[in-house]
Parts: sequence; C-alpha cells; structure tokens
Amino acid sequence: MRTADWILIFQQSITDYHKTDDVDTPVQNPYAKGTLAFLMYEKNWVDTVQWHLEDIIRDPQIDPVKALEIKRRIDSSNQHRTDMVEYIDSWLLQQYSQVVPVKGAGFNTESPAWAIDRLSILELKIYHMQQEATRADASEGHRAACSAKLNVLLAQREDLSTAIDQLLDDIAAGKKYMKVYKQMKMYNDESLNPVLYQQKK
Repeated sequence: MRTADWILIFQQSITDYHKTDDVDTPVQNPYAKGTLAFLMYEKNWVDTVQWHLEDIIRDPQIDPVKALEIKRRIDSSNQHRTDMVEYIDSWLLQQYSQVVPVKGAGFNTESPAWAIDRLSILELKIYHMQQEATRADASEGHRAACSAKLNVLLAQREDLSTAIDQLLDDIAAGKKYMKVYKQMKMYNDESLNPVLYQQKK
C-alpha cells in the first residue's frame, strides 16, 4: 500500500463519520483486524472524532462541567492517537525487519507513522476546507478565501504523500532505516505528573 491508498482509507473514515456527525458514534472498521488498512482507518477515526470534540469545546456557551468532560475526553483521545501512531510504526518495523541498511544509511527526524499522522490530519483539513469553500450561506469572500486555502492544502497533500512514499522506498532499499522512540507522554502517568503523584502523599 502507498499513500494514495491510505488517503482513500482516510476519506472513507471521514465520510463514514459524517453519516451521523456524532462524536459518540461507535467506530465500525470495515477492514480486517491486524492489517495496515485496519490501523489506518482506526487512526483517522480517532483523529476525526477529536477534530469535532475540539470544535465542541470552543463553543463560548458551553457548560463548564461539560467542557471539563470534553477536555478529559480530548486528553484520552490524544493518548489513543499516540498509541495508534506507535502501532503503525510497529507494523512497518516488522514489514522492513529483514532489510539490511547499506553503509552510510541515515534516518529521518520523524518516523513514517508520524508523517502518516500528519497526512491523516491534513485529509481532515481538506474535507472541512472544501465544506467551507462551497458553503451556500457563506459570503463570496469567505468562499474565495477558503478555496485559496484549499489549493494550498491540496499541494501540501501532494508534497507530503511524495515525501512519505520516498521515505518508505528508501527504507525498503536500505538507504534509510527506522529509528522509533516511544512518546513517553508524562501528563497521563500518575508517577510522572506532579499534580497526580503529589495527591498520593
């Protein structure tokens, strides 16, 4: 699979979410568990739900208790998002485990899955900017500005897709190798977040 295939999966996830446009809709992943396609769909679904949670929490009229509930849900979603990235990297590490790097092979500043994470978010930006660029009740100026932004996002998609495909080709050829670090998020860890561990004293 290449980025063109993953973009189609992201688009499918986004379309499926917007059939209900409800952050509480349970995910119904159409792909076989354990496949890369399954992970890609799951990853984008998490991103899509979080996108809309971020919209909800910015409502100036939101009830403070509800806002705290949404904030904690976003924190949990961020952890899930990180976990999904690490699952994808683990899948790719296994895929290229037999590749022997050539002498002088290097590595990128980010793993393939973190670049794929950006591609997933980018697809959400494209979807929602397209909605704004064609929104009937918006002004002509708004639609024109959003159309210009959409063109930039589409160019960014092309560039990022090319870069990811090239990175994976280089890894497969041994010209680069994957160097993956766990994110080690501290705020969710009761032993690392001082606000949490000081409460236990």
